[in-house]
Amino acid sequence: MIPSQQIAIIEAFEAARTAQPRLPAVEIAERLSISEGELQAARLGHDVWTLPLSPSEIAAYLPQLGRVKALTRSRLAVLEQTGDYPELRGGAQTGLLLDPGGLDLRLLYTHWHWACLIRDPMPSSNDTKTTWRWSLQVFNQHGCAVHKCFAMENPLPRPWGTLAALGTRDTPAFTQSMPRLKRPLPEAPTLASEWGEMRDVHQFFALLQRHHLERIEANQLMEGRFTHALPSHSLETVLQQANQRALPLMLFVASPGCVQIRTGTLPAPQRAHGWLNVFGEQFTLHLDDTAIDQVWQVSKPNRDGGVTSIEAFDANGSLVLQLYAERQEGRAERREWRQLLDELGRQEAVA
Repeated sequence: MIPSQQIAIIEAFEAARTAQPRLPAVEIAERLSISEGELQAARLGHDVWTLPLSPSEIAAYLPQLGRVKALTRSRLAVLEQTGDYPELRGGAQTGLLLDPGGLDLRLLYTHWHWACLIRDPMPSSNDTKTTWRWSLQVFNQHGCAVHKCFAMENPLPRPWGTLAALGTRDTPAFTQSMPRLKRPLPEAPTLASEWGEMRDVHQFFALLQRHHLERIEANQLMEGRFTHALPSHSLETVLQQANQRALPLMLFVASPGCVQIRTGTLPAPQRAHGWLNVFGEQFTLHLDDTAIDQVWQVSKPNRDGGVTSIEAFDANGSLVLQLYAERQEGRAERREWRQLLDELGRQEAVA
C-alpha cells in the first residue's frame, strides 16, 4: 500500500469514527470498498500492531485474556458473547475452546492469515481523558474477519501487555476474494445411501468432500428425503417459538476460520433497523434475515435417532446461521424441538 493510500484510509476512518464513534470497522471498510483487514492494516503504527505469532500461539493466549466480548460473523449474522475463554485443546490445524453455555468455539487455523492488536479510542463523558478499547482480531487471506475479542476488564490483565510488547508494524499481504461461481446442480448417485448410513453428524463433512459438494448443493439434492426447503421467514418463527417454549437452542455462526456456538434458552427476538436481534444477558445475535435467500430443514441420522437442524444461506450459497436443539452426546433429540418443526411444516402446508 502506497503512503498516499494509507493516509487517505486513515483520514476516512477517523472522519467516520468522529461522526459515529461506535460505527463498526467493517461498515467503514465497505464504504471505502476495501476489506476490513486492509482497513486495519492501513492503521499499522496508528493504534494497530501485527502479532508475529502462529495461529496456535495466538489461540493459546485467548484463555489468558480475562473477561472478553468474543465476536464471530458470517455475511448476514453476528454472534457476540461475553465471558472467559476456556482451556485450549486441539492440535496444529484446529483449536477447540469447549464450554457449552459459555464461550464455545472451533478454530480452523488454515484460514488464519493475519492477527493484530488494536487500540481504539472510545467516547467518554469525560472529555479530558481518553478511554481505550483493546481488541485482538484475526483475518483471513482476503481480509475478512475470522474472530475478534475485546477486552472487558479494567485494568487489563497482564497478557494484553505481553501481546502489546510483541507487536510489530509488519504489513500483511491480502488477496482479492473471488465470487463463488454458480454451477448446474451436480449428480451424486450414491449421496442418499451414504447420507442414510451416517452414524455421527461429524461424518457429514467427509460426505461433502467425497462428492465435491457445497452444503447448499447437498441440501438441494436431498430435498424430499433428508431435507426440506422452508420460507425465509421461518427463522423468525423458530426463534419466537423457542422463546415462548423456553426451548434451549444451539446457535452456530461461522466465519471463514471460526465457528462460534451459543447454547441456551433465548429471549424474544426484536426487530430494529431492518435486522432481527436477540439480546441476552451474556450474548447478542444480530441477523439480517431480510437478505437470506434459502432456509432448509435438514435431518442427519446418528446413533441416537438422528438430529435436525435449520440452516440459512445467503444469495451466494454461503451458510449464514445454523440452529439445533440443545442436546447431550448419547441422548435423543428433544421431543419439543421435533414438535416445533412438525408444527412449522403444517403451518407451511396450510399457507
